[in-house]
Amino acid sequence: FFFFSSRRRHTRFLPVSWARRCVQETGINAEYMGKLKIFFSFQKMESVKNTVEKIPLFSVNAGPRDPNWIDRLKEEYLALIKYVELNKAEDNDWFKIESNKDGTKWSGKCWYIHNLVRYEFDLQFEVPATYPLTPIELELPELDGKTAKMYRGGKICLDIHFAPLWGKNTPKFGIAHALAIGLGPWLAVEIPVMIEEGKIEKK
Repeated sequence: FFFFSSRRRHTRFLPVSWARRCVQETGINAEYMGKLKIFFSFQKMESVKNTVEKIPLFSVNAGPRDPNWIDRLKEEYLALIKYVELNKAEDNDWFKIESNKDGTKWSGKCWYIHNLVRYEFDLQFEVPATYPLTPIELELPELDGKTAKMYRGGKICLDIHFAPLWGKNTPKFGIAHALAIGLGPWLAVEIPVMIEEGKIEKK
């Protein structure tokens, strides 16, 4: 299997922004981006945007059932390695994942730092047969039922901001992008709320 891991010190996770790419490449308008700024400060948006824009884009359009899947998988691994390296450089690493032999099932951990306390969660997902046309569904099983922004089984809800962005960038986006512009912002918005509501506690 392949393992992607990193450690962070006492810095809080910076929510991922894709402001410039959304406006210039995906057609998401400025009004929508203005709504995102309600949650994220300009400094955080700019800082993480620069990291996300350095994640390699993909050229191979292939899913697990396609003959070229191995070539796509190589691109996925390289992009994840680059993303981990970028996070390390910013002292902003927040996940570790590993895959099965054929790269179709992934599992690991993700975490969020709130008031200097680390909250860690199991992370898992499978690559659908129609990938990359269909994005992966990121699952945090232990948070199932604790927020309305989640489907049954702990699948996080990404319909509003992530699905349109993914659709406009298929097949250029991959797993690393899903983590960066899907799971990252979701954690940044939802975890503090659940902590304040007493739905999750430090283990």
